[in-house]
Amino acid sequence: MRKIIFSINMTIDGFADHTAGIADDELHDFFTDLLDSADTVLLGRKTYEMMASYWPFADQNPESTKSELKFAEKYNSVSKLVFSKTLKEVKWSNSTLAKNNLIDEVLKLKNQNGKYIFAGSLSIASALAEKNLIDEYWLLIHPIVLGKGKPLFEDLQSRIDLKLVETKTFKSGVVVLHYKKS
Repeated sequence: MRKIIFSINMTIDGFADHTAGIADDELHDFFTDLLDSADTVLLGRKTYEMMASYWPFADQNPESTKSELKFAEKYNSVSKLVFSKTLKEVKWSNSTLAKNNLIDEVLKLKNQNGKYIFAGSLSIASALAEKNLIDEYWLLIHPIVLGKGKPLFEDLQSRIDLKLVETKTFKSGVVVLHYKKS
């Protein structure tokens, strides 16, 4: 059975915001390496639109670093399953608009052969966490206090016990906490 992995950048005060973190080469290299174990990413509409607005075109940006280009290549090539009630189509390469509900689709994917499945959106991760379907959590805590934003697992109704299996600290002060289900 395939594992579901959730990784997210967040601030010290618990807010997740892709635009507020430290986006350096070390971070991009980390996510590129993490994506090596995956062949599918689950996205909600907002994250899909944000990622699709930049990564397919990163190679056209003369300021893109080698690490950003490697991440873009990896992310552009992975299969992306997009869950949205408002989108009519998705145009980013290797993207598919989900036809079934999230939980049904994920249970079907988990039972297929393949690499890991990444939950790449807060809304997706919250729904999967509620059903205890996430196998590993990679939380990247940035040394930033935002004071406002979208909290992790805002509507979670039940407790999830996790076991810390690994930590890592980047030069930027970002701390990676890797948890697995207990």
